[in-house]
Amino acid sequence: MPNIGTIDVALDEMLVNLAAIVLRLAKPEVTRTPEARRALAQSIHQYAVCAKRSRDPRVHELKSQLEETLKPSLRIVAIDGVKVA
Repeated sequence: MPNIGTIDVALDEMLVNLAAIVLRLAKPEVTRTPEARRALAQSIHQYAVCAKRSRDPRVHELKSQLEETLKPSLRIVAIDGVKVA
């Protein structure tokens, strides 16, 4: 089947485009509510499932970027002017 390579390339391009959309949705000003964060996490999980079989390194790099957006941001906390965390 000579079309399988063409289909794989097309699917990889779709995954790259999908990742770009989800990355835009991952911005903190968009995902302010717990429901939005849960929806984002579900979208990223679904993307990871689809990206698993891809051979395109761009798809895997974008998957890593998307998964990074789920990690909580750390804050520096100070008590009486002394940094605690």
